[in-house]
Amino acid sequence: MGDALLSYACGASAAPLLGETIGENLERAAARYPGREALVDVAVGRRWTYAELDAAVNEVALGLLALGIAKGERVGIWAPNCAEWVLTQYATAKIGAILVTVNPAYRAHELGYVVRQSGTRLMVSAAGHRGSDYRAMLAEIGFGQAVFIGEPGWGELVAAGRQAGTAALGERAATLAFDDPINIQYTSGTTGFPKGATLSHHNILNNGYFVAEGLGYTENDRVCLPVPLYHCFGMVMGCLAATSHGACIVLPAPGFDAEATLTAVQAERCTSLYGVPTMFIAELGHPRFGEFDLSSLRTGIMAGSPCPVEVMKRVAGEMNMSEVAICYGMTETSPVSTMTRRDDGLARRTETVGQVMPHLEVKITDPGTGLVVARGEPGELCSRGYSVMLGYWDEPGKTAEAVDAARWMRTGDLATMDADGYVNIAGRIKDMVIRGGENIYPREVEEYLYTHPGIADVQVIGVPDQKYGEELMAWIVMRPGAEPLTAERVREFCSGRLAHYKIPRYVHITDGFPMTVTGKIRKAEMRERAVDLLGLHDAAAIQSA
Repeated sequence: MGDALLSYACGASAAPLLGETIGENLERAAARYPGREALVDVAVGRRWTYAELDAAVNEVALGLLALGIAKGERVGIWAPNCAEWVLTQYATAKIGAILVTVNPAYRAHELGYVVRQSGTRLMVSAAGHRGSDYRAMLAEIGFGQAVFIGEPGWGELVAAGRQAGTAALGERAATLAFDDPINIQYTSGTTGFPKGATLSHHNILNNGYFVAEGLGYTENDRVCLPVPLYHCFGMVMGCLAATSHGACIVLPAPGFDAEATLTAVQAERCTSLYGVPTMFIAELGHPRFGEFDLSSLRTGIMAGSPCPVEVMKRVAGEMNMSEVAICYGMTETSPVSTMTRRDDGLARRTETVGQVMPHLEVKITDPGTGLVVARGEPGELCSRGYSVMLGYWDEPGKTAEAVDAARWMRTGDLATMDADGYVNIAGRIKDMVIRGGENIYPREVEEYLYTHPGIADVQVIGVPDQKYGEELMAWIVMRPGAEPLTAERVREFCSGRLAHYKIPRYVHITDGFPMTVTGKIRKAEMRERAVDLLGLHDAAAIQSA
């Protein structure tokens, strides 16, 4: 079989990789575009030019130095989208501290695991968000040093930075290399607790830069980010893509709100809008959708979940986003490995996840043999290049399982590649569920449900959902004599203990699970049966890239 027939592609590029730290890149943008707007926090009505943003970042960075934060120490950020999140992202990068991004939906036991596993020393935190009391949860896990945004602690941090001499920042910068770890993002796999994907300046700065190149960003672009900053989607494809090109970051609201997003696009004349499919569906479905002037939009990204073809078509047409792109990747690859192009036809921009990114390689292999399959044949998608993580934080064994000796990252996704190198994701080899852009591993939910006194056995699967892409369903075997659980009672048991998106929507009481002859549970068969049990045929029929 000739090489041309194999499912392998590499992204040739005339544009070189950036060999600099995130701090150096921001300073370069500030020097080139000092008076252009860099950041708008719509909710609080505050704006920063590039010169002002770099100065504000320096104040926070110097404040962190005054607290004694050393290079390589972990600083957590636990907050909804806000300007302080962005300032902390760049400030930690400038001093070589490793930013641990914490999901705003976490409960105390999830927070405790992440803080302990990463060895977080300082937490920059909101006081709370959407009914969650962050201060109380930090106290519950016995975490000591926290700076609360919007309270005296944050003001004191900034004031300390203002009073410090800037020489300390230069001295620290001289010790930093672009391959240093700069971010730990906790991501879901198929078993156990989340793993901390450890990413470098080089990983995420270049990925953000080349995503922006794919979208055609210049200093004239204004990027609306309703997606959470704690994901790579927000902080890399959003923030770093924008600042590497002198574009403006627009934060429409602390959490996703369809009306706030549409209002921000109109008021700020945004040229680009990001979202997971659920967000775009909510925007298109807003009762006043037709009243908003979206004529400034040109492009944007839909990613984070399988992207329904019909939704992509509506976004391109009704939202004026003729150049909207689909990006595919995973946190461990910083995150984007493939992306559709602006000049791709509608079919390719709605039915595939595009071609390999510049300076990266992708291949599709037979999961059994590891050999590259022929074009058009399904197999496991693997990615290699500058974007592959340094490893899972303090977990060399799990790193070796995910990244092979040749530095290929195994995605666990089943994919095909056509003759022109366009990739289609056919499903997941792993059991991970993606609900509205949130990665969930069933085992974590299962292990909590096992603590219920009436549950003898439980399996959690993802089932098709028109709104979120997937929803969780729990198949439960009750203990003898125990009263069968309803979905409502399962929700009550999980409420306050699991993040809301990890709580199963559907519950099926059963005598047992479909098994293979060797005793392995057949989750694929469970998913098929669930479609019939729950009447989800319409959701299952939705075509996605």
